[in-house]
Amino acid sequence: MLRALYTAATGAQCQQTNIDVIANNVSNVNTTGYKKVRAEFQDLLSQNYRSPGTLGNQGTTLPVGIQIGLGTRTSATQRIFLPGSLYQTGNPLDVSIDGDGFFQVMMDNGQFAYTRDGGFKMDANGQLVTSDGYVVQPSISIPTNATDISIGKNGAVFVQTAGNTTFSQVGQLNLTKFPNAAGLVSYGHNLYLQSPSAGNPIQGTAGQGDLGNTVITQGFLENSNVQIVDELINLISAQRAFEANSNVIKASNEMLQKANSITV
Repeated sequence: MLRALYTAATGAQCQQTNIDVIANNVSNVNTTGYKKVRAEFQDLLSQNYRSPGTLGNQGTTLPVGIQIGLGTRTSATQRIFLPGSLYQTGNPLDVSIDGDGFFQVMMDNGQFAYTRDGGFKMDANGQLVTSDGYVVQPSISIPTNATDISIGKNGAVFVQTAGNTTFSQVGQLNLTKFPNAAGLVSYGHNLYLQSPSAGNPIQGTAGQGDLGNTVITQGFLENSNVQIVDELINLISAQRAFEANSNVIKASNEMLQKANSITV
């Protein structure tokens, strides 16, 4: 059996994975805070017929060897945490992160999760929650008689209540940073979970310490960082690569047909 059949099949499978990744990026082009994913590939172990540096018949060292590759495989799908553009909503509970870091929320099972989606809401108790009802950590409660809400660039939350002319602080939006954000596990619902490869979380306040270059902006949300033109170019490239591998499979099949038709 021709080795090219199996080699080309690995290439076609990898391009299928590549197209799947691109399709997910395109489908999330309008998802708040979404970070695009890039598929990465590696060549498979080569079959070694002769190693470079082998001693030749005349006592000389051969400058090159004979190695035939066995195809490719998907090595990783890496999430790219480049910032997305901000767009204004005018909603006082919408906040965006301009810089590094994530908002921390608590899921129903008590586990912490992290998100770049700052489209927060108030639940029946006045707590600040995500669209799925996960409570922002540390918990922030908005009084029921609040008439105005102000969130500072450092995440301090102030409210003005009926009958008062001054604002009083009711909470603080803290941020969490990871040494290797690409190691976070995508949970869905615009959430990420910590993994050993992400490192230990570093919590802080926007504009201070490790988050000194980060600003929280009220009334804005972060767009996806997917560039639709780039994804369409990647899609065309992946499609052509898939077609090329398919042509290799077709050519190998025709060679086998001719070999089988040979009569002695």
